[in-house]
Amino acid sequence: MSSPGRPRAFDRDKALQDAMLLFWRQGYLATSMNDLCEAMHIRSPSLYAAFGSKEDLYLEAVRLYTRDVRPMLWSMLRVSPQARVCMQQFLEEAARLLPKSGDAPVSCMVTLSGLHEGAPAPVAEALRQARLDGLEAICDRLAEARASGDVPPMTDVNRLGRFFLAVFQGMAIQAQDGASSEELGDMARNAMAAWPDGA
Repeated sequence: MSSPGRPRAFDRDKALQDAMLLFWRQGYLATSMNDLCEAMHIRSPSLYAAFGSKEDLYLEAVRLYTRDVRPMLWSMLRVSPQARVCMQQFLEEAARLLPKSGDAPVSCMVTLSGLHEGAPAPVAEALRQARLDGLEAICDRLAEARASGDVPPMTDVNRLGRFFLAVFQGMAIQAQDGASSEELGDMARNAMAAWPDGA
């Protein structure tokens, strides 16, 4: 019998990582508590004690993803003073990472989650906000480029930002459906033809 205050017999951070990867592969609705217990190598009482409900666990997994995984790609928006270089690097890196990144599942956890309906409102809202954060990151970079003269002063930042986010999201969906890095790279190069000239 465990005593109050006794350390848990599992690594909480590792268990959360395992849960994130499972949710990433299967989505919120298709992942059962039994699936989670098996992937995290813990029993349900320990899971509930450590993380609360499935909903709470998923929200924590999304926070982990946005903190530790997304920056590997989204940091590309800051690799150069030239916004065009940044966007090209962002899309080319997406083409490389989305089909498979090491042991990580295919595609983007946040984008794929938007394909499924029926999740609890807090889950749906957290995912919607994560997608909006991506749009904001792109638009902020474009706004800086417009202010510095790196793109024409009449550039519609929101319109262009939504276009490039849509390209990325389309790449993520096609990666899930089996598109290769080479095929996604073609999408990235074609998308760059929409970059505004005349700065």
